[in-house]
Amino acid sequence: MDSTSFALIRRRSSVWRASRVLSATALASAVLMLAGPAVTSAQATAGSSIGDPYFPKTGNLGYDVASYDIRLRYEPSTDNLRGTTTVVAKATQELREFSLDFLLKTNSVRVSGIAAHFRLENGKLIITPQSSVAKEREFSVSVDYEDTPSNVKPDGYSAWSRTADGAVAMGEPDIARWWYPSNDHPRDKATFDVSVEVRGDLAVLSNGKLLMKEPRPDGRVRWNWRSAKPQATYLAFLAVGKFDVTEGRGYRDQPVWNAYHSDLGDSLGSAKASLERGPEIIEYFSRLFGDYPFEAQGGVVLAGNGLSALETQTRPVYGGAVFGFGTNPYVVAHELAHQWFGDAVSVDTWRNIWLNEGFATYMEWLWSEKSGEGTAAELAKWTYDRNPASDDQWSVLPGDPGGRNIFSFAVYERGAMAVQALRQEVGDASFFEILRRWQQQRAHGTGTIEQFISVAEGTAGKNLRPLFDRWLFSSGKPDYAFQAGKSGGKPRSWDQIEHNRVLHGQHTHGK
Repeated sequence: MDSTSFALIRRRSSVWRASRVLSATALASAVLMLAGPAVTSAQATAGSSIGDPYFPKTGNLGYDVASYDIRLRYEPSTDNLRGTTTVVAKATQELREFSLDFLLKTNSVRVSGIAAHFRLENGKLIITPQSSVAKEREFSVSVDYEDTPSNVKPDGYSAWSRTADGAVAMGEPDIARWWYPSNDHPRDKATFDVSVEVRGDLAVLSNGKLLMKEPRPDGRVRWNWRSAKPQATYLAFLAVGKFDVTEGRGYRDQPVWNAYHSDLGDSLGSAKASLERGPEIIEYFSRLFGDYPFEAQGGVVLAGNGLSALETQTRPVYGGAVFGFGTNPYVVAHELAHQWFGDAVSVDTWRNIWLNEGFATYMEWLWSEKSGEGTAAELAKWTYDRNPASDDQWSVLPGDPGGRNIFSFAVYERGAMAVQALRQEVGDASFFEILRRWQQQRAHGTGTIEQFISVAEGTAGKNLRPLFDRWLFSSGKPDYAFQAGKSGGKPRSWDQIEHNRVLHGQHTHGK
């Protein structure tokens, strides 16, 4: 895209990404809702908070979830969602009472098949089994529910997005509570079965592999998806609507499901051209960081302009707007990089969001380097030079941005500059070995910035704390010289990459 076309788009927002659907006002409401007052052990119902400093009302203690079985029926004309979710977990302490994160009207709860007492209170489904669950015991929780998710608006907004022909449930860090009960924090990953019945003219998209489509006598169809590797709750998604769903084979002959909404119009060709490069991008990243960590591939492209993109596990979801100016391999590279940085290795707490967004942004720069459209060093220098020290965005710390700033310039672009500074400090051989070791040691779990620094120092054999302190934990623009050769001009990939940043800022949603 040329500079004239980009003049039609406003310059980047100070917030790149939130849930990609709602306004910045909704973002602020969501932060307040998730943060709220910190819950102390003396005040709390047993196990009612996992203890994330940024969002202390999310997650629960007392058990580890192994799997979610989500079995639903959805009617777009009324936005009626009903069904049952069964959670299989193991108690880490004796449980006389415990909680799940949930918002929808609940009809009944059974613990290991026995009816239990329950109540919905402040975004928690608080459950009292007839008999306490012993420590180390595996147990199940089956929750039967029915509601209209778009009408459920704690603090004035709903993260569930109703569309002209269906609905979309996706968001970061908060979406699960609008469609299934869960332990809603990345620290407690699990496998997922998602089964949804809809009208026969509609498609259902979710994570992992499509196991089967079951036609019903009344013309409805049940779609059954399975995500077989551990997955954080916010990475589970649901999209219902009129999609063209294609199936093929990708990297290492894995199955690929791509889905394109029927109303993409002139953007359909560029959307297909972009997503079809997914296996190529996955192959490239696999050489750099280690093999692709999941069992399926693909993507989903929605209609309309209310979304940028989100790294939903195995199958990122994109808004049609990101392909409105032509093919966009950089947004695909960003979301596929997240399959390693954010999905396979997730944040242990949301303070560590740099491990997701700083690296995914940097991997756009690596794709530019591979494509001959500007090296990562050139992009780092260009980004550094065009943001003056007087810009107050430099005051946000990528390593501890605060709950309101987890999708800010500091985390994305300054975060990517920090990754390039590490590469420049240790050299290519050590840099890529650090990334591979990080994936090997933390795959399908979580990590912290401090753990990443330890891996980096152990691999490089040198003290890197001053570099990380300067780039991640110090206010103000670091005094630094990126070694970018003699080019000096704007990298050819810059306009496309900046376009993606603008779209992230325009389409904020419930963070």
